[in-house]
Amino acid sequence: MTEQQNEPRLIVETGLDRRVADIIEPTIEQLGYRLVRVRLSAQHGLTLQIMCERGDGTMTVEDCEAVSMAVSPLLDVEDPIDKAYHLEVSSPGIDRPMVRKSDFSRWLGHLVKCETSILIDSRKRFRGKIVAADAEGFTIERDQPAYGEEPSVTIPFSALAEAKLILTDDLIRDALRADKLAKAEAANQNDADE
Repeated sequence: MTEQQNEPRLIVETGLDRRVADIIEPTIEQLGYRLVRVRLSAQHGLTLQIMCERGDGTMTVEDCEAVSMAVSPLLDVEDPIDKAYHLEVSSPGIDRPMVRKSDFSRWLGHLVKCETSILIDSRKRFRGKIVAADAEGFTIERDQPAYGEEPSVTIPFSALAEAKLILTDDLIRDALRADKLAKAEAANQNDADE
């Protein structure tokens, strides 16, 4: 597995979602995927949503099926949810949750909205373009700074509570380009393997 494959998530679940994540994450990683998020919601009765992706950020319908078939028996045996539920395995999507340090480097130049666990510059909610990222945190250029606020703010990863990309035309274009490139590389790898 690559270094990026083993990169821990900054933002992890709590409670029952955390228990489910602890049960399924090792299996998901053995299959070559990275867990992005687990969320149990009251949608359509009760739905257990598992978001994951390959190391290159892609996730096909076949990948979702493979993960579903691998984790379903685990969840049946461990039985962490005491009610009937629907299992939904999906990609993180274009306006994805940002859960690893590498997500911020990978999506430099794109809009993100985030929330911190502590006050930074007298606030906890931020929105702006990611202009820099390193091992300690990331810097955003605010798209709507309030009067008297600095246009840019650096948010340490240790203070991050939640982050998500904001859907824009540029994000859609770059996500489609990255997906196309990843598929071409996978096809080339398959040709080389044969």
